[in-house]
Amino acid sequence: MTFESLNIAIAMPEVFLLAMACLVLLVDVYLPQEKRNLTYIFTQFSLIITLVLLLGNQTEIRVLAFNDLFVQDAMADALKMFIVIISFGVFVYSREYLQQRNIFKGEFYVLGLFSIVGMMLMVSANNLLMLYLGLELLSLCLYALVAFSRDDGNASEAAMKYFILGAIASGMLLYGMSILYGLSGSLQISEIAHAVIATTTGQGADSAQNIGMVFALVFIVVALAFKLGAVPFHMWMPDVYHGSPTAVTALIGTAPKLAGFAMIMRLMVEALGGLQADWQQMVIVLSVLSLAVGNIIAIAQSNIKRMLAYSTISHVGFILLGILAGTAEGYSSAMFYTITYAMMSLGGFGVIMLMARQGFEADQITDLAGLNQRSPWFAFIMMILMLSMAGVPPTVGFWAKLAVLTAVVDVELVWMAVIAVFFSIIGIFYYLRIIKIMYFDDAVEDQPLECGRDMQIALSTNGLAILALGLYPAALMSLCVSVFS
Repeated sequence: MTFESLNIAIAMPEVFLLAMACLVLLVDVYLPQEKRNLTYIFTQFSLIITLVLLLGNQTEIRVLAFNDLFVQDAMADALKMFIVIISFGVFVYSREYLQQRNIFKGEFYVLGLFSIVGMMLMVSANNLLMLYLGLELLSLCLYALVAFSRDDGNASEAAMKYFILGAIASGMLLYGMSILYGLSGSLQISEIAHAVIATTTGQGADSAQNIGMVFALVFIVVALAFKLGAVPFHMWMPDVYHGSPTAVTALIGTAPKLAGFAMIMRLMVEALGGLQADWQQMVIVLSVLSLAVGNIIAIAQSNIKRMLAYSTISHVGFILLGILAGTAEGYSSAMFYTITYAMMSLGGFGVIMLMARQGFEADQITDLAGLNQRSPWFAFIMMILMLSMAGVPPTVGFWAKLAVLTAVVDVELVWMAVIAVFFSIIGIFYYLRIIKIMYFDDAVEDQPLECGRDMQIALSTNGLAILALGLYPAALMSLCVSVFS
């Protein structure tokens, strides 16, 4: 096999999805408005074939391509599969929502496909330049999608805030990467890791270079905290979640979290693992603040999208908790938590879009009043999702929290586990409030909910998967453990 064909074979899912994104863009230009449904069908077909390619392209060994710019390993394979599956679900939930608001346009699906390509590149990046390009491809698509509803002033304001703060975060990341390049002489993650170890240990240790490495680390951690929405760099998240169309909020709040986890693993664990003692202290502060601020401020929210934004911040605190453990168990538990959170968040936004209709967003918590009277089945699905986010057994959210807490206790950070449990108990309140409103408050409207068959199947599967993974968590957990074994 030639060098070029070997590279293409390894990156075939990304190459195919990129080609299909360009094809969908061209096809959509010539489609009349009444046939715009074909764009949706092409998009979902592209994701299905990409998933098939990913399943057929798995490897148990670490394979490099494109002059070591691109890496295929077990973590990349697993995360990319879940990115594609969750994005497929977002597009299913979004179709009727966009049609009711007259924003069912090909741009949504084209930008969505390009953002998925960006996420997949981030997950498989073995070079700082590749990682940055993947991040910017994702970010630029999301900036445009936030402002997708042009007549909505809140969306325009949210997009501007997201763009400005995202640009600042990207600048900080780039500055940290440039310092690393200056000190190590390479953009390759593996070579940077060797340079960090040589600088911090052994006879070749250099205190001046070590200070420079820590300086670069600070910029990179700040940028990562911005992108994930960790406190105190979370200020964009509630406004963007609230101001965006719910279909866009669902995309922002789910799959990109998996790419963000991959970026942390590539940069902080693989490249800067030799500075673990330094970044551990920073991550502890970010984690504690995120758990506290996210759970406490979420209680005061009346808008369900803002509540889910602060909920996301608290969940980011749990993900960081697993990473700061610095062990294979910690990393696997953080990955397990990230995947399960993305699935729970997808279902939550799916229910919001289910209840929304033309001229009505269903974005207030009180809009869920009496959901059990209107649709007992979807009230049950929403209850499963809320209990899972709260970490109540027998849902998968319980096992995700337990795995992270176990990893933290194993490295003798018991006080961190106690803090996490304390704020999780506080967080249970606002999840139970939604269940109480659905089951015990009177419905404002009494007509039954109506939605397409595809959305009914997808949302039911989403909720039941959360319950099934709670009853049988071993399959997903063993996948995450095998990635870091």
